[in-house]
Amino acid sequence: MRIALLTYSTKPRGGVVHTLALAEALARHGAEVTVWSLGRGGDGAFFRTVDPAVTVRIVPFAAIEGEDVGDRILRSIAVLRDAFTPDAYDIVHAQDCISANAVGRCIRTIHHLDQFTTPALAACHERAVVEPYARICVSEAVAAEVRTGWGLDPTVIPNGVDAARFEKAAADEAGRRRWADELGDYVLAVGGIEPRKGSIDLVEAYALLSRVRPDLRLVFAGGETLFDYRGYRDDFDTRCAQLDVRPTILGTVDDDALPSLVAQATVFAFLSTKEGFGLAAMEALAAEVPVVARDLPVLREVFGDAATFASTHDEMAAALGQRVGRERIRRGRALARAHSWNDSARAHLEFYDARLQQL
Repeated sequence: MRIALLTYSTKPRGGVVHTLALAEALARHGAEVTVWSLGRGGDGAFFRTVDPAVTVRIVPFAAIEGEDVGDRILRSIAVLRDAFTPDAYDIVHAQDCISANAVGRCIRTIHHLDQFTTPALAACHERAVVEPYARICVSEAVAAEVRTGWGLDPTVIPNGVDAARFEKAAADEAGRRRWADELGDYVLAVGGIEPRKGSIDLVEAYALLSRVRPDLRLVFAGGETLFDYRGYRDDFDTRCAQLDVRPTILGTVDDDALPSLVAQATVFAFLSTKEGFGLAAMEALAAEVPVVARDLPVLREVFGDAATFASTHDEMAAALGQRVGRERIRRGRALARAHSWNDSARAHLEFYDARLQQL
Protein backbone atom coordinates (compact mmCIF):
# COMPACT_ATOMS: atom_id res chain seq x y z
CA MET A 1 0.00 0.00 0.00
CA ARG A 2 1.38 3.41 -1.00
CA ILE A 3 0.55 6.00 1.65
CA ALA A 4 1.16 9.75 1.72
CA LEU A 5 1.01 11.47 5.11
CA LEU A 6 0.99 15.26 4.96
CA THR A 7 1.80 17.80 7.65
CA TYR A 8 2.25 21.56 7.56
CA SER A 9 5.66 21.96 9.21
CA THR A 10 9.00 20.31 9.93
CA LYS A 11 9.08 21.78 13.46
CA PRO A 12 8.37 19.86 16.71
CA ARG A 13 4.64 20.45 17.13
CA GLY A 14 2.28 17.71 18.34
CA GLY A 15 0.75 17.01 14.94
CA VAL A 16 4.17 16.75 13.33
CA VAL A 17 5.43 14.39 16.05
CA HIS A 18 2.30 12.28 15.45
CA THR A 19 2.85 12.23 11.68
CA LEU A 20 6.45 11.04 11.87
CA ALA A 21 5.82 8.38 14.52
CA LEU A 22 2.80 7.05 12.62
CA ALA A 23 4.75 7.00 9.34
CA GLU A 24 7.57 4.99 10.89
CA ALA A 25 5.15 2.52 12.47
CA LEU A 26 3.29 2.09 9.18
CA ALA A 27 6.62 1.39 7.44
CA ARG A 28 7.43 -1.26 10.06
CA HIS A 29 4.20 -2.97 9.05
CA GLY A 30 5.34 -3.07 5.41
CA ALA A 31 3.57 -0.01 3.99
CA GLU A 32 5.30 2.24 1.47
CA VAL A 33 5.08 5.60 3.24
CA THR A 34 5.98 9.11 2.14
CA VAL A 35 5.73 12.12 4.44
CA TRP A 36 5.19 15.49 2.78
CA SER A 37 5.72 18.82 4.51
CA LEU A 38 6.49 22.45 3.87
CA GLY A 39 10.05 23.48 4.63
CA ARG A 40 9.44 26.70 6.52
CA GLY A 41 12.31 29.03 7.24
CA GLY A 42 14.60 27.23 4.82
CA ASP A 43 14.22 23.83 6.48
CA GLY A 44 15.27 20.93 4.32
CA ALA A 45 14.56 18.22 6.89
CA PHE A 46 12.42 17.49 9.94
CA PHE A 47 13.44 18.43 13.48
CA ARG A 48 14.65 14.87 14.02
CA THR A 49 16.09 12.06 11.97
CA VAL A 50 13.38 10.01 10.26
CA ASP A 51 13.64 6.25 9.75
CA PRO A 52 15.08 5.75 6.25
CA ALA A 53 12.24 3.29 5.53
CA VAL A 54 10.06 6.42 5.24
CA THR A 55 10.44 8.67 2.21
CA VAL A 56 10.48 12.39 3.04
CA ARG A 57 9.43 15.14 0.65
CA ILE A 58 10.08 18.70 1.87
CA VAL A 59 8.53 21.43 -0.27
CA PRO A 60 10.51 24.72 -0.07
CA PHE A 61 8.51 27.53 1.51
CA ALA A 62 10.27 30.86 1.62
CA ALA A 63 9.45 33.46 4.24
CA ILE A 64 7.95 36.76 3.09
CA GLU A 65 8.66 39.68 5.39
CA GLY A 66 5.50 41.37 6.64
CA GLU A 67 3.16 38.63 5.43
CA ASP A 68 0.19 38.24 7.76
CA VAL A 69 -0.96 34.88 9.11
CA GLY A 70 -3.97 34.55 6.83
CA ASP A 71 -1.98 35.19 3.68
CA ARG A 72 0.76 32.81 4.87
CA ILE A 73 -1.73 30.00 5.41
CA LEU A 74 -3.37 30.52 2.02
CA ARG A 75 0.08 30.58 0.37
CA SER A 76 1.00 27.42 2.28
CA ILE A 77 -2.01 25.66 0.79
CA ALA A 78 -1.19 26.82 -2.73
CA VAL A 79 2.51 25.86 -2.54
CA LEU A 80 1.80 22.40 -1.18
CA ARG A 81 -0.98 21.85 -3.72
CA ASP A 82 1.33 22.71 -6.63
CA ALA A 83 4.03 20.30 -5.44
CA PHE A 84 1.98 17.30 -4.31
CA THR A 85 1.48 14.28 -6.61
CA PRO A 86 -1.74 12.56 -5.46
CA ASP A 87 -1.81 9.96 -8.24
CA ALA A 88 1.35 8.35 -6.81
CA TYR A 89 -0.53 7.06 -3.73
CA ASP A 90 -3.32 4.69 -2.80
CA ILE A 91 -4.03 6.62 0.40
CA VAL A 92 -3.63 10.36 0.89
CA HIS A 93 -3.87 11.22 4.59
CA ALA A 94 -3.82 14.87 5.69
CA GLN A 95 -2.93 15.62 9.29
CA ASP A 96 -4.06 19.25 9.49
CA CYS A 97 -6.18 21.98 7.97
CA ILE A 98 -3.52 23.26 5.57
CA SER A 99 -2.67 19.91 4.00
CA ALA A 100 -6.35 18.88 3.81
CA ASN A 101 -7.07 22.00 1.79
CA ALA A 102 -4.03 21.45 -0.42
CA VAL A 103 -4.36 17.84 -1.55
CA GLY A 104 -7.94 17.37 -2.71
CA ARG A 105 -9.51 13.96 -2.08
CA CYS A 106 -8.10 12.65 1.18
CA ILE A 107 -8.52 11.14 4.62
CA ARG A 108 -8.16 13.70 7.42
CA THR A 109 -7.12 13.32 11.02
CA ILE A 110 -8.87 15.99 13.06
CA HIS A 111 -6.61 16.37 16.09
CA HIS A 112 -8.67 19.21 17.51
CA LEU A 113 -11.08 21.84 16.24
CA ASP A 114 -10.02 25.47 15.92
CA GLN A 115 -12.00 28.70 15.78
CA PHE A 116 -10.92 31.32 13.26
CA THR A 117 -12.28 34.86 13.08
CA THR A 118 -11.23 35.78 9.53
CA PRO A 119 -13.59 34.55 6.76
CA ALA A 120 -10.81 33.01 4.65
CA LEU A 121 -9.36 30.95 7.49
CA ALA A 122 -12.80 29.95 8.77
CA ALA A 123 -13.62 28.69 5.27
CA CYS A 124 -10.35 26.70 5.16
CA HIS A 125 -11.18 25.10 8.51
CA GLU A 126 -14.70 24.22 7.32
CA ARG A 127 -13.44 22.64 4.09
CA ALA A 128 -10.87 20.60 6.00
CA VAL A 129 -13.66 19.08 8.10
CA VAL A 130 -16.35 18.46 5.51
CA GLU A 131 -14.53 17.73 2.23
CA PRO A 132 -12.33 14.70 3.13
CA TYR A 133 -14.02 11.42 2.26
CA ALA A 134 -13.11 9.88 5.64
CA ARG A 135 -12.07 11.21 9.05
CA ILE A 136 -10.09 10.02 12.06
CA CYS A 137 -9.98 11.61 15.53
CA VAL A 138 -7.46 10.79 18.23
CA SER A 139 -10.06 10.95 21.02
CA GLU A 140 -13.77 10.32 21.43
CA ALA A 141 -14.30 13.83 22.82
CA VAL A 142 -13.14 15.45 19.55
CA ALA A 143 -15.13 12.92 17.52
CA ALA A 144 -18.21 13.93 19.51
CA GLU A 145 -17.58 17.59 18.65
CA VAL A 146 -17.48 16.66 14.96
CA ARG A 147 -20.71 14.65 15.25
CA THR A 148 -22.48 17.49 17.05
CA GLY A 149 -21.18 20.26 14.83
CA TRP A 150 -21.32 18.63 11.40
CA GLY A 151 -23.33 15.41 11.66
CA LEU A 152 -20.26 13.41 10.56
CA ASP A 153 -19.04 10.24 12.26
CA PRO A 154 -15.23 10.01 12.54
CA THR A 155 -13.39 6.86 13.53
CA VAL A 156 -11.40 7.14 16.75
CA ILE A 157 -7.80 5.91 16.66
CA PRO A 158 -5.82 7.13 19.70
CA ASN A 159 -2.26 8.38 19.51
CA GLY A 160 0.64 6.14 20.21
CA VAL A 161 3.37 7.08 22.68
CA ASP A 162 7.08 6.30 22.53
CA ALA A 163 6.96 5.37 26.21
CA ALA A 164 10.28 3.50 26.17
CA ARG A 165 12.14 6.65 25.11
CA PHE A 166 10.88 8.62 28.10
CA GLU A 167 11.28 5.70 30.51
CA LYS A 168 14.92 5.49 29.41
CA ALA A 169 15.33 9.20 30.11
CA ALA A 170 13.91 8.73 33.59
CA ALA A 171 16.66 6.18 34.29
CA ASP A 172 19.43 8.33 32.74
CA GLU A 173 20.93 10.05 35.77
CA ALA A 174 23.58 11.90 33.77
CA GLY A 175 21.06 13.32 31.31
CA ARG A 176 18.77 14.43 34.09
CA ARG A 177 21.64 15.92 36.12
CA ARG A 178 22.34 18.38 33.32
CA TRP A 179 18.88 19.90 33.76
CA ALA A 180 18.99 19.68 37.57
CA ASP A 181 22.27 21.61 37.61
CA GLU A 182 20.89 24.24 35.23
CA LEU A 183 17.33 24.62 36.53
CA GLY A 184 17.07 23.07 39.98
CA ASP A 185 13.53 21.86 40.73
CA TYR A 186 10.95 23.03 38.23
CA VAL A 187 7.40 23.04 36.94
CA LEU A 188 7.57 22.27 33.22
CA ALA A 189 5.23 23.24 30.39
CA VAL A 190 5.95 22.11 26.82
CA GLY A 191 4.39 23.78 23.80
CA GLY A 192 5.42 27.39 24.02
CA ILE A 193 3.56 30.50 25.15
CA GLU A 194 0.21 30.80 23.43
CA PRO A 195 -3.50 31.11 24.27
CA ARG A 196 -4.42 27.47 23.61
CA LYS A 197 -1.73 26.28 26.00
CA GLY A 198 -3.13 28.36 28.86
CA SER A 199 0.26 29.96 29.50
CA ILE A 200 -1.03 32.98 31.44
CA ASP A 201 -3.20 30.72 33.61
CA LEU A 202 -0.05 28.78 34.48
CA VAL A 203 1.70 32.01 35.48
CA GLU A 204 -1.24 32.89 37.72
CA ALA A 205 -1.19 29.45 39.33
CA TYR A 206 2.59 29.48 39.72
CA ALA A 207 2.47 32.86 41.47
CA LEU A 208 0.21 31.27 44.09
CA LEU A 209 2.34 28.13 44.28
CA SER A 210 5.57 30.07 44.76
CA ARG A 211 4.30 31.45 48.06
CA VAL A 212 4.60 27.97 49.55
CA ARG A 213 7.16 26.45 47.16
CA PRO A 214 9.65 29.24 46.38
CA ASP A 215 12.20 26.55 45.49
CA LEU A 216 10.35 25.61 42.29
CA ARG A 217 11.13 27.38 39.03
CA LEU A 218 8.69 27.78 36.16
CA VAL A 219 10.06 26.50 32.83
CA PHE A 220 8.56 26.74 29.35
CA ALA A 221 9.92 24.68 26.45
CA GLY A 222 8.91 24.60 22.80
CA GLY A 223 7.09 27.31 20.96
CA GLU A 224 7.24 26.82 17.19
CA THR A 225 3.89 27.94 15.77
CA LEU A 226 2.33 29.08 12.53
CA PHE A 227 0.37 31.87 14.19
CA ASP A 228 1.25 35.33 15.47
CA TYR A 229 0.89 35.40 19.25
CA ARG A 230 2.85 38.59 19.87
CA GLY A 231 -0.15 40.24 21.52
CA TYR A 232 -0.61 37.31 23.87
CA ARG A 233 3.12 37.23 24.59
CA ASP A 234 2.97 40.92 25.52
CA ASP A 235 0.11 40.15 27.92
CA PHE A 236 2.10 37.21 29.30
CA ASP A 237 5.15 39.38 29.93
CA THR A 238 3.02 42.08 31.55
CA ARG A 239 1.35 39.61 33.91
CA CYS A 240 4.70 38.05 34.81
CA ALA A 241 6.00 41.50 35.75
CA GLN A 242 2.90 42.30 37.79
CA LEU A 243 3.15 39.01 39.70
CA ASP A 244 6.96 39.10 39.98
CA VAL A 245 7.18 35.76 38.17
CA ARG A 246 10.43 35.17 36.28
CA PRO A 247 9.94 32.11 34.08
CA THR A 248 12.76 30.33 32.30
CA ILE A 249 11.88 30.22 28.61
CA LEU A 250 13.99 27.66 26.76
CA GLY A 251 12.35 27.88 23.35
CA THR A 252 12.69 24.83 21.12
CA VAL A 253 14.73 22.13 22.84
CA ASP A 254 16.80 19.66 20.82
CA ASP A 255 14.82 16.46 20.33
CA ASP A 256 17.55 14.33 21.91
CA ALA A 257 17.55 16.49 25.05
CA LEU A 258 13.79 16.81 25.48
CA PRO A 259 13.14 13.45 27.24
CA SER A 260 15.63 14.19 30.02
CA LEU A 261 14.19 17.71 30.44
CA VAL A 262 10.76 16.14 30.91
CA ALA A 263 12.02 13.35 33.16
CA GLN A 264 13.79 15.76 35.53
CA ALA A 265 10.69 17.95 36.04
CA THR A 266 9.09 17.98 39.48
CA VAL A 267 5.65 18.26 37.88
CA PHE A 268 4.35 18.67 34.32
CA ALA A 269 1.76 21.42 33.78
CA PHE A 270 -0.75 20.74 31.01
CA LEU A 271 -3.27 23.56 31.23
CA SER A 272 -4.36 23.71 27.59
CA THR A 273 -7.78 25.13 26.88
CA LYS A 274 -8.20 22.82 23.87
CA GLU A 275 -6.51 19.52 23.03
CA GLY A 276 -7.13 16.46 20.92
CA PHE A 277 -5.19 13.94 22.99
CA GLY A 278 -2.29 15.34 25.01
CA LEU A 279 0.80 13.57 23.69
CA ALA A 280 3.32 15.71 25.62
CA ALA A 281 1.57 14.97 28.92
CA MET A 282 1.44 11.25 28.11
CA GLU A 283 5.20 11.34 27.52
CA ALA A 284 5.63 12.94 30.96
CA LEU A 285 3.66 10.08 32.52
CA ALA A 286 5.98 7.62 30.78
CA ALA A 287 8.90 9.44 32.42
CA GLU A 288 7.17 9.02 35.81
CA VAL A 289 6.49 12.75 36.17
CA PRO A 290 3.17 13.80 37.77
CA VAL A 291 0.80 15.62 35.41
CA VAL A 292 -1.59 18.42 36.32
CA ALA A 293 -4.13 18.98 33.56
CA ARG A 294 -6.94 21.42 32.99
CA ASP A 295 -10.26 19.78 33.71
CA LEU A 296 -11.48 19.20 30.14
CA PRO A 297 -13.65 16.28 28.94
CA VAL A 298 -11.02 15.21 26.42
CA LEU A 299 -8.27 15.09 29.06
CA ARG A 300 -10.54 13.23 31.50
CA GLU A 301 -11.15 10.71 28.74
CA VAL A 302 -7.48 10.24 27.86
CA PHE A 303 -5.83 10.41 31.29
CA GLY A 304 -8.50 9.13 33.67
CA ASP A 305 -7.07 8.68 37.16
CA ALA A 306 -3.45 8.99 36.01
CA ALA A 307 -3.46 12.81 36.15
CA THR A 308 -4.65 15.48 38.59
CA PHE A 309 -7.28 17.87 37.18
CA ALA A 310 -7.87 21.50 38.06
CA SER A 311 -10.04 24.37 36.81
CA THR A 312 -9.27 27.50 38.85
CA HIS A 313 -5.93 29.13 39.56
CA ASP A 314 -6.18 28.10 43.22
CA GLU A 315 -6.87 24.48 42.23
CA MET A 316 -4.02 24.52 39.72
CA ALA A 317 -1.58 25.87 42.30
CA ALA A 318 -2.63 23.29 44.87
CA ALA A 319 -2.35 20.44 42.36
CA LEU A 320 1.07 21.58 41.12
CA GLY A 321 2.35 21.56 44.69
CA GLN A 322 0.77 18.25 45.66
CA ARG A 323 2.91 15.21 46.40
CA VAL A 324 1.88 12.25 44.23
CA GLY A 325 2.17 8.70 45.51
CA ARG A 326 3.90 5.81 43.76
CA GLU A 327 0.58 4.21 42.82
CA ARG A 328 -0.40 7.25 40.76
CA ILE A 329 3.03 7.22 39.13
CA ARG A 330 2.66 3.52 38.26
CA ARG A 331 -0.78 4.16 36.77
CA GLY A 332 0.62 6.91 34.60
CA ARG A 333 3.48 4.79 33.31
CA ALA A 334 1.10 1.89 32.58
CA LEU A 335 -1.26 4.22 30.70
CA ALA A 336 1.56 5.53 28.52
CA ARG A 337 2.77 1.99 27.79
CA ALA A 338 -0.74 1.02 26.72
CA HIS A 339 -0.62 3.49 23.80
CA SER A 340 1.57 1.86 21.17
CA TRP A 341 2.41 3.37 17.80
CA ASN A 342 2.43 -0.15 16.36
CA ASP A 343 -1.17 -0.62 17.54
CA SER A 344 -2.09 2.76 16.09
CA ALA A 345 -0.48 1.82 12.76
CA ARG A 346 -2.40 -1.48 12.64
CA ALA A 347 -5.65 0.37 13.25
CA HIS A 348 -4.80 2.87 10.52
CA LEU A 349 -4.02 0.10 8.02
CA GLU A 350 -7.35 -1.59 8.77
CA PHE A 351 -9.06 1.76 8.28
CA TYR A 352 -7.24 2.36 4.99
CA ASP A 353 -8.13 -1.15 3.71
CA ALA A 354 -11.79 -0.59 4.51
CA ARG A 355 -11.81 2.74 2.68
CA LEU A 356 -10.09 1.25 -0.39
CA GLN A 357 -12.63 -1.54 -0.53
CA GLN A 358 -15.42 1.04 -0.63
CA LEU A 359 -13.94 2.80 -3.68
